[in-house]
Amino acid sequence: MRAPTTGGRAGLAQGSVPLAVRMRPTSLDEVAGQQHLLGRGSPLVQLATGTRENPGGVSVILWGPPGTGKTTLAQAIARQSGREFVELSAVTAGVKDVREVMEKALTHRDLYGSTTVLFLDEIHRFSKAQQDALLPGVENGWVILIAATTENPSFSVISPLLSRSLLLTLKPLTDEDLGMLVDRAVEDPRGLGGSVVLGDDARAAIVRLSSGDARRALTALEAAASSALAANDDDHDEDDASLDGVETVPLVDADTVAAAVDRALLRYDRQGDEHYDVISAFIKSVRGSDVDAALHYLARMIEAGEDPRFIARRIIISASEDIGMADPQALPIAVAAAQAVQLIGMPEGRIPLAEAVVYLATAPKSNAAYNGVNAAIADVKAGRMGVVPTHLRDAHYPGAKRLGHGKGYVYSHDAEHGVARQQYLPDALEGTEYYAPTGNGYEREVGPRLERLRRITRGE
Repeated sequence: MRAPTTGGRAGLAQGSVPLAVRMRPTSLDEVAGQQHLLGRGSPLVQLATGTRENPGGVSVILWGPPGTGKTTLAQAIARQSGREFVELSAVTAGVKDVREVMEKALTHRDLYGSTTVLFLDEIHRFSKAQQDALLPGVENGWVILIAATTENPSFSVISPLLSRSLLLTLKPLTDEDLGMLVDRAVEDPRGLGGSVVLGDDARAAIVRLSSGDARRALTALEAAASSALAANDDDHDEDDASLDGVETVPLVDADTVAAAVDRALLRYDRQGDEHYDVISAFIKSVRGSDVDAALHYLARMIEAGEDPRFIARRIIISASEDIGMADPQALPIAVAAAQAVQLIGMPEGRIPLAEAVVYLATAPKSNAAYNGVNAAIADVKAGRMGVVPTHLRDAHYPGAKRLGHGKGYVYSHDAEHGVARQQYLPDALEGTEYYAPTGNGYEREVGPRLERLRRITRGE
């Protein structure tokens, strides 16, 4: 299937410059997403609308996942403002390079009264000494620093530099943002210039596979378009004959995308049934102690672009609901995995997620704590509560003792073994047991201890 058109291949005839680079915005108006940072009068807008003599704004640190537009924002600011702009990468630059930039910036300020904008990519790769070299220029206004990082600046950027800069957090691009970028790249002369027709299924596939990463989306689009055009060349003569000389362009469909990016297109809608089916299978596999199935469903979610924070939240819930007191270390490990994902982002975040999944799937299981709180909540909702026993009530405010609050309370630490015979539940619930430990894992030890505690506190 192909659609007739008068378009050509101008978009693919721009040498070896990647599509993602060609489509970089020339102004902040073209930036997709990050609208929370681009409102009127925002620091980035002030930088973009400043002049050589009055640059405006302050140094900023852009923190966000790959492909969210950190470099794009910096270059859009440079192009829109037309001011002196220097770009360094922490991967290749050293202290000497930083000092040279600072010297030139100081010269520009003294000779022309202008301030240089320095964009430093991957600042987290700079050592403390290298970051220290930035301080004089930032503090004295020789340069306005725009630094980009994928790692938490609180851990990767020195405090003096943090205190002299604004920290701006970038969000992953939404599906709508990515769709707009892809559509623009297909039609824009800087991009593909209408040299292909992008099917709806292919568009959705590219958006899904890019997982909020604009660079990944444009790279996938470029690969799919090249593949479609190459296939079109192979049967060009036959097509010309059948269409009586009408120029046509190839259709990029989902199969073209799958073949081009060498990646299976997962049938996974983050708002549809497949989303719920896969996460359900994932949780049930962890609960069922099938570590291989749990890792399989984890991989499906990761590859389909599921929000890793959502996965981490489900892992935390599983640690509490399905493992609980059978292994009290499950919850700290799940929380640590969630924090690690937040700190390092994806794709590396898959590693702590997998570690937590393996731990949970192979851990002993107990839902006793989960059942216990549910039973207690059910009683409360049903009105089975009673009043707080008088000896347990707060006796610190004026007049409390006159009401008998706290009278007869036994301080547990004064009792043998730190446990005193005393009624804690309201009269209406006296003798109720919500928590029933299993014989699995750590609860093998909790169960006998709980029996002894109940015998003491209840005088049984």
